[in-house]
Amino acid sequence: MKIAVFGQLYKTESLPYIIDLVHLLVKKKIDFIIYKELNNAIRDSIKTPIATYQSDKDLPKDVTLMISVGGDGTMLQTVRFIKDSAIPVIGINTGRLGFLATVQKEHIELAVSQLIEGHFTVNKRSLLQVTTQEHTKTFYALNEVSVSRKNTTTMITIDTFLDGEFLNTYWADGLIIATPTGSTGYSLSCNGPIITPSVEALSITPIAPHNLSIRPLIIRDDTQIKLRVSSRENHFLLAMDSHVESVSTKSELFIKKAPFELPMIALKDQSFLKTLREKLLWGKDTRN
Repeated sequence: MKIAVFGQLYKTESLPYIIDLVHLLVKKKIDFIIYKELNNAIRDSIKTPIATYQSDKDLPKDVTLMISVGGDGTMLQTVRFIKDSAIPVIGINTGRLGFLATVQKEHIELAVSQLIEGHFTVNKRSLLQVTTQEHTKTFYALNEVSVSRKNTTTMITIDTFLDGEFLNTYWADGLIIATPTGSTGYSLSCNGPIITPSVEALSITPIAPHNLSIRPLIIRDDTQIKLRVSSRENHFLLAMDSHVESVSTKSELFIKKAPFELPMIALKDQSFLKTLREKLLWGKDTRN
């Protein structure tokens, strides 16, 4: 087993747990490699020399799994390192809600023990692939792709096509295309539906639509989606999870299911339904 450790430094409160994790991996003599920026931050606390990586290009081919330390946002960032390498990932939650990072920070030692002993399952999560006429680069998103207004308080209009057929023109602050994984994120806050991870579907959820008869829509995940955005401004915002691009209103967007999936690790006694109950406080009414 070779583990890659990833985390982000915008929350210093995560550092003690990263240090604890590294000490534990060293103690158990587990072969691991750590994100270079993290290593620089904990260098004074760890006396043992540690191998580092800085991008997906220098991530060793023999890495068998990745541990993400932070919150759901940190988990989303692992996509740019893993891409189509099929490296399973597990998240240690030092943030708040934690739908993706499901291991609580107090249970790091237990989680590492279960990983070593093989007491886990791997569930594959679908991603979205985004291309535009303006960018030569292909973007990927685990949670959602969203378009929204830029530098204006007025609505934008979004012409939406499914497999080449016109669906609707949304007059709204924006539009969210979410995977089942992302259905419990931004889409949920805009009254989108919750989709269990095994369902092969996507949701289209408008953000503050002008026409109140416009409701969220569930579609097959092999649907080809095309968007044309109009605005009083010449650009709008395109967000793929936490990555944001400014896009010209002259550019069409093309969204479809990515040709690869992200393997996510679930430890023993963990499940999506259990996470729903715990995070959304279902059944916590004192009358139950």
